[in-house]
Amino acid sequence: MTDTLDYTADLRSQMRGVVETRVLAVQADLPAFELREVPNGTGGTKLNFEGYASVVERGYDVWAPGVGDFTEVIDQRAFSKTLSENPDVSLKINHEGLPLARSSAGDLHLSADGTGLLASADLNPERSDVVLLRQCIEAGHLGAMSFAFRVQRQDWSEDGETRRITELNLNRGDVSIVEHPANGATTGMMSLRNAIERTTLADDTPALIEEVRAAISGADEATLKHVLSLLSSADTALDEAQPLLAGVLGVENPDIAQDAALERSEDDEIETRTPSRLAIAQLRAVASRR
Repeated sequence: MTDTLDYTADLRSQMRGVVETRVLAVQADLPAFELREVPNGTGGTKLNFEGYASVVERGYDVWAPGVGDFTEVIDQRAFSKTLSENPDVSLKINHEGLPLARSSAGDLHLSADGTGLLASADLNPERSDVVLLRQCIEAGHLGAMSFAFRVQRQDWSEDGETRRITELNLNRGDVSIVEHPANGATTGMMSLRNAIERTTLADDTPALIEEVRAAISGADEATLKHVLSLLSSADTALDEAQPLLAGVLGVENPDIAQDAALERSEDDEIETRTPSRLAIAQLRAVASRR
């Protein structure tokens, strides 16, 4: 029992300094965001985006592999230090793609108040991705905000049921317009993804595979099927895209070299696989035993 408690405490400690994401649940008293036309000063208009990427002093449920369910609260002062250091943060869609705006470019502004982390950005309405963004918002396809961050300081309650983030780092992170508000399935998939990413970086792979197993045991079957579907689609797209891009660049498809290396050394198969493929294979193997 003591070993289990020590292991869990160690996992909580390791949650500092790693990239995490949170999706802000849409609440009646807190609209997700606003996108409106404003004068650009030259007789035309520009698009202004404004929304809260996070809330402070409001508890919400989180799940993490090996740690389990807990309530998380972001302290009202958690953003003070990182904002004073002018962090480089981008505005994105689903944490991916080209920046729609960026703090270092001066068209994304971040501030913190009694509600949370407020993002305000001036968007170029002529950009094709901004046009698509506007259409998606108007159609109701995008309805929440999220942000990526690293925890610098945290306090856990003695029973391990509450985590208070007292300082975090936004530099090189992002605030994103996303599809879904926070719920059990969404949070679970985020945590599961983080467990896979750690598997590719850690030397103690067997122990981290157990974390993935624990993650899977805490997720419902529909969530797992959705994760596997996403992985399968991504793998297929990758296999199709790599030779096309290699042809355009006039270089060898990386998969060819990797496959050759695998054939030369069957005994070292795990070591010569790319980390991402190893993680996906491990996840599929674990899921197949359910």
